[in-house]
Amino acid sequence: MSKSKAKPKTQGGKNRESRPDTSLERRQKIAEAAYYKAEQRGFAPGLEEGDWLDAEKEIDDEPRES
Repeated sequence: MSKSKAKPKTQGGKNRESRPDTSLERRQKIAEAAYYKAEQRGFAPGLEEGDWLDAEKEIDDEPRES
């Protein structure tokens, strides 16, 4: 009698919410959050890098759905 081995799960069978963000998805989320941060401060020039870094931390700290 042969023992069947479980096949490793592939990402193809998972729904979109359970996959980790791709680099492109992550970048899009950060860009959107940075835009809203800039909007909140009236788009004053010279603070774009801080907006991006704050948004990056905010997105990276979000809990991921499993």
